[in-house]
Amino acid sequence: MDRRTYLGTLGLAATAGCLGGSGEDPNTTLGEPDRAEGVTSEALAYPAWGERVPDVTLPDPLSDERIALREVDRPSFVSFFYSNCMSVCPRLISALREVQIHSVENGYADEVGFYPITFDPQRDTASTLREYADRMNVDRSANNWHFLRPADRARAKAVLEDEFGFVFKRDEPDDGGKYMFTHIGLVLLVNADGYVERAYRGQEGAESRYIEDLRTVRTGGGGLF
Repeated sequence: MDRRTYLGTLGLAATAGCLGGSGEDPNTTLGEPDRAEGVTSEALAYPAWGERVPDVTLPDPLSDERIALREVDRPSFVSFFYSNCMSVCPRLISALREVQIHSVENGYADEVGFYPITFDPQRDTASTLREYADRMNVDRSANNWHFLRPADRARAKAVLEDEFGFVFKRDEPDDGGKYMFTHIGLVLLVNADGYVERAYRGQEGAESRYIEDLRTVRTGGGGLF
């Protein structure tokens, strides 16, 4: 069954991002997350615990770099957003920004990366993303945050749906106003070897979960911060 088709049959009921599973994976530091009975990483629509991050390269229009996600050699957060979102995305980006602030204040900013991918390249131009970074108080001087922008709508659809299994739908308003998207809030914690440690779906209390899981991944499960 196609990964995206399975997500629909699953009813979005799986939980991810919690410690406590009994499984082990040689490519991950965090143990298997607690999930609904019968749910496995292979069955989920999106990359989950123990799976490799997709082999995708995308441009950062603010730094003129091209980022190959599998070549990132530090733990990182890969996420999905669009700047016109008024609900999930601001909370998601704010939570990741808090992790970035923590990394700067605690001296490990160069040991973690942040890679939010926009699924609205039509409106999320370089200038829009620059303004959005300022509005969301992203510290671009830390050099660990990269907004990634597919070249166009077709590329965004191909990368996000086909590679990441990310579910989103463009909603066209009847009154001719701004189009919006129906989408999930998904954040992936990827280790330095390119394997997914956690796939987070909920944003409640996300900052503390991100920081704690990141600390474990960065230290290989050791106690040093």
